[in-house]
Amino acid sequence: MEINLISDTVTKPCSNMLDLMINCEVGDDVFKEDPTVNKLENMIAEMFGMESSLFFPSGTMANQTAIKIHTEPGDQLICDKYAHVYNYEGGGVSFNSGVSCKLIDGDRGMFTSKQVLESINPPDFYHSPKTSLVCVENTTNKGGGSCWDINELIKIKEICKQNDLNYHLDGARLWNAMVKTNTDPKDYGKIFDSISVCLSKGLGCPVGSLLIGSKEFINKAIRIRKVLGGGMRQSGFLAACGIYALQNNINRLKNDHLRAKEIESILIKSSFIRKVEKVETNILIFQLNQDISDEYFLKKMSEHNVKLISMGDNKLRLVTHKDYSQEMHENFLNILSNLSI
Repeated sequence: MEINLISDTVTKPCSNMLDLMINCEVGDDVFKEDPTVNKLENMIAEMFGMESSLFFPSGTMANQTAIKIHTEPGDQLICDKYAHVYNYEGGGVSFNSGVSCKLIDGDRGMFTSKQVLESINPPDFYHSPKTSLVCVENTTNKGGGSCWDINELIKIKEICKQNDLNYHLDGARLWNAMVKTNTDPKDYGKIFDSISVCLSKGLGCPVGSLLIGSKEFINKAIRIRKVLGGGMRQSGFLAACGIYALQNNINRLKNDHLRAKEIESILIKSSFIRKVEKVETNILIFQLNQDISDEYFLKKMSEHNVKLISMGDNKLRLVTHKDYSQEMHENFLNILSNLSI
């Protein structure tokens, strides 16, 4: 039995999702004539209480499109040093938009409104880049699946309004944050100018993300998506998976969170572990003792048919997900409890 905990992106569609996919009605989405894509986009916009949304092949493309719309070349965006838009999108901020990042040294990928205010460049000081956008990631990937306090997000919104800044939420795992913090999609729709959400992580879809915003914003996003090569044809087959996931796979995320906490409880007691980051959702990051290399530990895991991922500096990450069964979970807990390093 292989236990793959590299990411929650390794999941495969269940039979019910595939049935809906096969039997859905499709058209040419480049001409906005795919009824299933249109249904998904309307569903997401209504869910967040925003005007419109647009289906994308990936969360990276959705984020990069938002950044392109919210900024001009030479501008600067504010984000955490752990932010996905800075660390894991191939340098797209500079490549696609000609924009630089001012990095905040936050706590597990999260920062405060005070830190945002301190990071804004003076608008009349032409020697520094013009600050035009604040990007937030919830949950934080590199921060170990941590969830933002929605009250702090509201405070940051006020700073953005006072300083004429746009405000974007990278909500790749926002579903996890909403389940953990008992918040509603509309809570976030009231705060942000744009939101990206991913369907292919915790919700178990094979492909797809959406960008949400005003009608004017999404009309601009359609053009940018085209420029980036993101226009798809009969993408209703993929959108159908998203519709199924939204209807069936959100509440079950609490199971992934519970299993991550149970793994945490084992790792905390392990002699070969130096530190375990606080677990809130489905991501667990831990650091090995200095005398144990991540390569060696991954090899030991491989011997037990377990897949994890290294983050460097003797840090490793595992992510629980829909296809990580209770049987796998009990087996993995047993492996960790009896592991000899």
